[in-house]
Amino acid sequence: MQTFYTKWYSPSLGREMEIKVYGHAGRPVLFVPCQDGRFFDFENYKMTDAWRPWIDAGQCMVFAIDTMDKETYSATHDAYWRIRRHEQWFNYICTEVVPFMQSMANDRNGWTGTPGCIAFGCSLGATHAANLYFRRPDLFDGLLALSGIYTSEYGFPGYMDELVYANSPVHYLGGMPADHPYIAQYNRHKGVIVVGQGPWEIPESTFQLHQIFRDKGINCWVDVWGHDVKHDWEWWYKQVPVHVPHIL
Repeated sequence: MQTFYTKWYSPSLGREMEIKVYGHAGRPVLFVPCQDGRFFDFENYKMTDAWRPWIDAGQCMVFAIDTMDKETYSATHDAYWRIRRHEQWFNYICTEVVPFMQSMANDRNGWTGTPGCIAFGCSLGATHAANLYFRRPDLFDGLLALSGIYTSEYGFPGYMDELVYANSPVHYLGGMPADHPYIAQYNRHKGVIVVGQGPWEIPESTFQLHQIFRDKGINCWVDVWGHDVKHDWEWWYKQVPVHVPHIL
């Protein structure tokens, strides 16, 4: 498996950020690590093995990034500041990481234009991935979200402002008009949200999203696994090969 490591100073965040790329060609996939995670978690937690068939075949390249959760979702100080720091990280992804992904995908594949990206993550990484997919359908045309929580209440309990709302899919999708142009974009894309019902899983916000999708006519595959399915890597390894062929 071909790999490539780089880092740069992010104007959006005012700090250096690291990225590692897995693969030599194919569609660009953004991996968002679990809570407080780092770019090397994709490899250290052996998620490379689950994605290897498609990476080695040149069907996709996975771009693994760092989170900022320790300053945002995991911190406990002022929620007003924390959500604005999170928004800076969101903008870093959209204005810095995505153009880097698109440029490398074009170069490696001999493409031109602005290819769509796939967002992938597990646990809080799935939360962030889904938020990227639903907020920016102009940039992300694929989603694989495993065991996420899709309401801002997880990171910002008891607090709501315009930016918390804008980062809470249950809220902004629930409030989206049925004729919003984003819905047509979602329906041209391929999104998958997976959750188990076993230990440590919290499926309630996934069920809420599923109902919102039905109400709004949003085509997004919600796949609910059984009561034996835990919130853990052993199950995410099993879910990846079920769904990657669909989103690629």
